[in-house]
Amino acid sequence: MYAIIVTGGKQYKVSEGDTLFIEKKDVATGEAVKFEEVLAVSDDNGNFSVNPANASVDATVVAHGKDKKIIVYKYKPKKGYHKKQGHRQPYTKVKIEKINL
Repeated sequence: MYAIIVTGGKQYKVSEGDTLFIEKKDVATGEAVKFEEVLAVSDDNGNFSVNPANASVDATVVAHGKDKKIIVYKYKPKKGYHKKQGHRQPYTKVKIEKINL
């Protein structure tokens, strides 16, 4: 059984027991999160339903953190312009507990 959910402007294919890294949410570690925006659900028999009416996904927040640093480097030739900037994207790690139909 799996579901396709939307959170943080991105779509994720999740199954029960999965852990995934999503955009940062303001929820404390150990608390429950409910994803209401479910695009599709597939059950064990292969039945696939798009935009199910009352479907939701329950998850638990495992941790918060930051990704590896990426370097944003801007350069214009022959002008003496150099700009170096780093960025670390914050994330929330969640564990999918249950898919509700």
